[in-house]
Amino acid sequence: LLGKKRSKVPGVMITQFVEEIPAGKSHPDFSRKPIALTIQEGKLAVFKAIITGSPTPTVTWARNNGDVSDPERYVVSYDPVLGEHQLQMANVGVDQADTYKCYANNEYGRAIVTVTLNVIEGHLTLDVLGRGVHGVLCFCRAEQKKERKDGEVDEKFWELLLSADKKDYERICAEYGVTDFRWMLKKLNEKKKEIEEQQSQYIEHLSNLRHIEIKMPGCAEFEFEMDLKDPNAKIFLLKDGVMVPFTTDTDEKHSLHQVGRKFIFSVHGLNAEDAGLYQVDIEGVNVFSTDFKIPAVDFLVKIQEVKAVEREDAAFECVLSAPLPKISWLGKNVALEQGEKYDISVSEDMLIHRLVVKDCMQVDKGIYAAVAGMKSCNAWLIVEGKIKFRHHPHLVDQLINICRRSVRRGWSNPGVHFTSGLSDVHAIIGQSAEMVCKLSSEKCDGIWYKDGKEVTTDELKIVKDGAVHKLTVSNCTEDDSGKYRFEADGRKTEAMLVVEDPPRMNQDDLATFSEPVIIKLGQNATFKMDFVGREPMKVQWYNEGEEMLEDNHIRIEKSDSHSHLLLVKCQRKDSGEIKLKLKNEFGTIEALSRLIVLDKPTNPMGPVEVLEASASCVDFKWRPPKDDGGSPIKNYYIERNQIGRNTWTKIGNIPGEPHYKDTDVDHGRRYCYRIRAVTAESTSDVFETDDIQAAYPGPPSTPKVVSAFKNCITLAWSPPTNTGGTNIVGYNMEKRKRGSNIWGQVNPPDEPIKGKQYDVKDVIEGMEYEFRVSAINFSGAGEPSTPSEFVIARDPKKPPGKVIDLKVTDSTYTSLSLSWTKPKEEEGVQDEAKGYFVELRPAENTEWGRCNSNPLIATSHTILGLKSMAMYWVRVVATNEGGDGEPRDLDNYIIAMPPPVRPNFTNRKMKSFMVVRAENSARVNINFEASPMPTIIWLKDGMPVSKRVTVSNTDGMSQLLIPSAERSDSGIYTIIVKNIVGQETFSVEIRVTDDPKPPGPVELEENVPGTLTVSWQPSPDEKRDNHLHYMVMKRDSIKRTWHTVADRLFNNNFTAVNIMPGREYNFRVYAKNDIGLSEPSESLTWAPSKPCNFDSAPIFTVPLKTHTTPEKYECYMSCAVRSDPIPHVTWYRNNVSLNTDTNYYITNTCGVCSMLILRVGAKDNGEYKVVAENSLGRAECSAQLTILGMLSEYV
Repeated sequence: LLGKKRSKVPGVMITQFVEEIPAGKSHPDFSRKPIALTIQEGKLAVFKAIITGSPTPTVTWARNNGDVSDPERYVVSYDPVLGEHQLQMANVGVDQADTYKCYANNEYGRAIVTVTLNVIEGHLTLDVLGRGVHGVLCFCRAEQKKERKDGEVDEKFWELLLSADKKDYERICAEYGVTDFRWMLKKLNEKKKEIEEQQSQYIEHLSNLRHIEIKMPGCAEFEFEMDLKDPNAKIFLLKDGVMVPFTTDTDEKHSLHQVGRKFIFSVHGLNAEDAGLYQVDIEGVNVFSTDFKIPAVDFLVKIQEVKAVEREDAAFECVLSAPLPKISWLGKNVALEQGEKYDISVSEDMLIHRLVVKDCMQVDKGIYAAVAGMKSCNAWLIVEGKIKFRHHPHLVDQLINICRRSVRRGWSNPGVHFTSGLSDVHAIIGQSAEMVCKLSSEKCDGIWYKDGKEVTTDELKIVKDGAVHKLTVSNCTEDDSGKYRFEADGRKTEAMLVVEDPPRMNQDDLATFSEPVIIKLGQNATFKMDFVGREPMKVQWYNEGEEMLEDNHIRIEKSDSHSHLLLVKCQRKDSGEIKLKLKNEFGTIEALSRLIVLDKPTNPMGPVEVLEASASCVDFKWRPPKDDGGSPIKNYYIERNQIGRNTWTKIGNIPGEPHYKDTDVDHGRRYCYRIRAVTAESTSDVFETDDIQAAYPGPPSTPKVVSAFKNCITLAWSPPTNTGGTNIVGYNMEKRKRGSNIWGQVNPPDEPIKGKQYDVKDVIEGMEYEFRVSAINFSGAGEPSTPSEFVIARDPKKPPGKVIDLKVTDSTYTSLSLSWTKPKEEEGVQDEAKGYFVELRPAENTEWGRCNSNPLIATSHTILGLKSMAMYWVRVVATNEGGDGEPRDLDNYIIAMPPPVRPNFTNRKMKSFMVVRAENSARVNINFEASPMPTIIWLKDGMPVSKRVTVSNTDGMSQLLIPSAERSDSGIYTIIVKNIVGQETFSVEIRVTDDPKPPGPVELEENVPGTLTVSWQPSPDEKRDNHLHYMVMKRDSIKRTWHTVADRLFNNNFTAVNIMPGREYNFRVYAKNDIGLSEPSESLTWAPSKPCNFDSAPIFTVPLKTHTTPEKYECYMSCAVRSDPIPHVTWYRNNVSLNTDTNYYITNTCGVCSMLILRVGAKDNGEYKVVAENSLGRAECSAQLTILGMLSEYV
């Protein structure tokens, strides 16, 4: 028995083989399915899957168009630690791009999942596309766009829109060339619903999507808030469709940092290759997409150090090399935003960016940075304190005394001082370093210090050359690093000597390394380089700019003094530039070499260009092989076949030029050639040409009339597509009069026409002619062309005049219909119109565009494809053989819209009342017609609807949706549709409720003989549902059937009459609302007792309740009174009796006093009172009725 089962993982197909599976056993299923891959040719592609099932399923792999049995190309493995089944494809090729299937089988069932592998073809050099993988991906995207059919939109466009803010829609549409916004929004809503359904399987909440941007130099971040249904759900990060590994370690390239429900993804160490489309998937379902673009911009002027006094403003300013609307500003590694403290501005040309730090304090000092793309610059903000003399008056006197003493001591002569101080010196270990300073006097000596200790000549070389003092350190070591100071005559200068140990290579080794390594196909290639430098040393190997990582093909050995690269079983595509890059804290060094893998050349390439194909020779050339296999082409080996024969004639080797002239040919015969490229290494496969024939040329194109006069007609044509295998040497032209069968040659027989245009002067005024042309090659004249149109030998006509009575006959949001009258003819001034052109100009443009490419014959036209509500200028131009006439414009611009229509609801069966079960969705669809497009407002009880309510408006329809209705959503919802013509409103009451809960215990009491008072505890839903009421059913011991004795009771008791002595009675009470009945609450069995006197004065057991009712709705008021004898009941409104007013329906049944107002109005607002009287007394109760007003304030 076969049965289809549903997997928890989307996209998995399960077939169960048995009807019931034994306990502890299960059919196969995927707990994690393989992920689709888009990967570059030559990389390692791996599909991974985790499969469950008992007994353990057997796992196999297959592909749609081919097999996976080749062990060198497909490796199937299982990792018992991770429980993963893998299909690995090393050095993946273009032919492996396909749809793959993973099968899992056991005795109870089978599970299948499909996955797609896309392979990006080719290895592109940096000279073509720039740097790195990013260039390759850009190239491939461009190729994919070319293959896309007309009208299709890049899928990346939708991925960006699904995660974008609405304000960015217009920018994204402009970037991808989408102009139909209405279609875009409709399609986007469909995709949003689809993706939300998929996300709901794994995600409870998703919000605060922040797109990727550079937060600080070298780091970009994007973030969002998300609640997962399963905390253990797998999270995947993809870049341009390829999965990217990430960790929680912020030192790695890609990292994830989670704080509560916030997920922050970071990209560190930014470079140009990091640009692209980043996506986050949860178990294969897309959650967020963001496009990272790194602008190509640099700082022309960097920010400079700023000194500011406390309580003053400080400004940083920079100039960029290219316009950029926004850059990032950082203060002490914290992002700065526009606000009270910081003012961030940019010039109109978006080149000059400015940061103002307002009201500087000491806490504001520090390093500030500007970040633009991958470039950054920083500078200090120094905040100096103010000297406030009014608080320290004695400082003034002290400063004056200091100045006087300074003058007496001769400060006017500064003495010996430094004219040039020491500067910091950076030296490489093993080299020499020199520190130099200069004094103002040659007669002064000084002392050198290192790290505070005096330097002696035994340690270092000290030289005094006049006023110049030098300290020389030979053969620097790390111990020589430190702070050096020179003191002379009480003056001093200091500087740092930093001894660095960067990576270094021996020049001889570097020269040896740079020599190319030449090997044959399938051999191993070895590169080795010795180096010195301080550890830790980062060693990286690159092939054509792409870093090589260890795998089955690449082996890298690293040590403190050398690195060794081994490439195993090299292929031709491994050829290229090999680079070794060494880096430590002091610098970077690179060594370049080249790998050449010798192989046989690829085939020679077409298309074949035939230089001559005549009766005497066939001369042609072709394109050399795309890849010469690493060796130059020495010869081409050629064979020839005459079409119709089965034998090939060997022509032999020709020199390495891709050109051959075959003189041994017969006229009219067709020949085919086989060509092979020959190198010192090998011979290529064969390239076979198309058939080449020494023949006559084909017909040229139909001649076109350039101009016509009474004594000359000028014609032009295009050469034939089939030249007959040789060059065209000229043309013959013939003419024929209308009605004649004879063609006469125009040009002399021995003088072919050299050009592709000719003036025919042998014509008679008023006669009508047609012309044809034949091409001539070395073999002779070919077939003539098709004849031209008939043309009359006469002078050109005059252009027509303006059209008459141009007017608009109809219009819609996307079209406009015009009509006009043919212009009049005036001999010698304007001739008859032969056609018309309709021209259109949007109001914001200055150029006119034609709506039709060929002249219109009719005097009416409909313009399609207009933009809704846009303004246009329209005109019509008449034309004939003499040219275009003057245009006729409409008197005023037109707006693309239909004639004005007042809003009107088109569905006459709209419901004004709806009952919705709680937690179900409530949906109200309103169809209307209106022009121009109306404004639509939804109100709930006179107020704007809450954010829980979703309103969707389209052309002619508005929908109100409450996804999961609650009781608080009950109310009157009003739609207001208005435009410049008028407005229309409609209200619908939505009541949200649920199955009522049963009332409490039921009690019976006999107050009057022959009657029973049935009372019960209210239902728990009574306070939440003002439409809830009760129904009472009775059964006696004689009839033994239940029948209803009361319904629509809004109180909690009821008086049953006609209680017969000697019978037993049971009562049931149900709670009812707009949804239905509750479970019953049943009383105990009651038997009547002896009669007693129950006379009593009136008393209200259930008083009136306050009511609030919308205008024009019904209102039902009730209360319950108990007394014996039966009282007289009177209703009052504002102390005016209502018992005789026919507008009020008043009843008094078994002590239940009720009043119904069928259609309340403003006059019914007020206090209502009920008075009950009998012979034993009087009782009254009152309540307020409030009428809700109209909603005019929102209209």
